[in-house]
Amino acid sequence: MYKMILLLSFFWIFLACTNDEPGDVVLPAETLDIPGTLYSPSTNNFENTYTNFIAALEANEAISIIAEVDHTANSISVGRVLKPTRIVFFANPVLGTPLMQENQLVGLDLPHKVLFFQNEKDVVYAVYNSVKFLESRYELSEVSTLGQISNALSNLVKAATNAKIKSATNLIADPQGGIITKISNEDFESTYSNLRNAIAGNENLQLVAELDHRENAASVDLELRPTKVIIFGNPNLGTPLMQSSQSTGLDLPQKMLVWEDEDGTVNISYNDPEYLRERHSISGNEAIVSQITAVLNALAETAAGN
Repeated sequence: MYKMILLLSFFWIFLACTNDEPGDVVLPAETLDIPGTLYSPSTNNFENTYTNFIAALEANEAISIIAEVDHTANSISVGRVLKPTRIVFFANPVLGTPLMQENQLVGLDLPHKVLFFQNEKDVVYAVYNSVKFLESRYELSEVSTLGQISNALSNLVKAATNAKIKSATNLIADPQGGIITKISNEDFESTYSNLRNAIAGNENLQLVAELDHRENAASVDLELRPTKVIIFGNPNLGTPLMQSSQSTGLDLPQKMLVWEDEDGTVNISYNDPEYLRERHSISGNEAIVSQITAVLNALAETAAGN
């Protein structure tokens, strides 16, 4: 079962702003070339790398861990084998809310997350979405907190791995690339309730975490239109994708964002599984990708009241 940690405090104090990505990023001889990502090949073993990262988060009373997911443990629970793979979600509305104030869709990639995995060659990686990826995918312009976010993520990861941050060859995403959005016939609360009930009522799905971005914004005296994200998964379907390409764990478990725009229209947005297949170079698994596509579409249609 997914391990979930939900905390009430959402303050994150970061270091001073830098120019987008860290200044010491260098291209490695052998890149972990996942579009839009930065990564660090750790000098520590897997357990120490992950433990170091969690300890760094927990040592700061201002940092909130939203959820931890052990993909390897989940694979074992369904009779499959996966090299060590874990992801941790953590958030700060002081820095994240300004992004969503410009484009609520960013809530699909918030809270922030870092994936840790050990590959077949026993190299341990920490991987996360670059700020340039967020900036381009969501068409953000001059949001003041972007540099702070970039600097903080870099420092947290380097402290865990004791190594430099490296870069994929392409950090830029197409605007709203890979995002499916459906318009709901229901009001915001009914839409979200429909979605949550559909997930909770499906014995094949495990609800991992829920995050009310608007409520978190209000906790730091910021305004945001209704915006909620729900994180959920199915190890039977997700594990084969990670067996093909472990980095897929960066985009798993699945997430769906329910948000109300300035015109009062309620939307349901989520990542297209085909986009994930391409981003992580997943080979085969066409039937599973199609099945995930159908499940997500059905959930969105139910949420929309169709």
